[in-house]
Amino acid sequence: MKKLQTKLTQFVRERNWEQFHSPKNLVMALSVETAELVEIFQWMEGPESRTVDAATREHVEEEIGDVMIYLTMLASKFDLDPIEAAHKKMVLNAKKYPANP
Repeated sequence: MKKLQTKLTQFVRERNWEQFHSPKNLVMALSVETAELVEIFQWMEGPESRTVDAATREHVEEEIGDVMIYLTMLASKFDLDPIEAAHKKMVLNAKKYPANP
């Protein structure tokens, strides 16, 4: 995760994009990229969405990449590790939704 955060920081600095990357703007961009991922599956039936062709799979991969990039950049603004945040959230989810209630 740190390697990705470092690469993204460098990429942004080389292009002088820091000025555009407020948390508000990053979360808005994340929302747009998530919507682009949703759009791929929008009119598919459930079973159809489980087995997509190679071109669709590649498109899904690209959009997941975009989502990960914006999520990682947003997390970096608050010195958070998204992987660690997910692990913490899973602990909370396990308490909230026990497997054997």
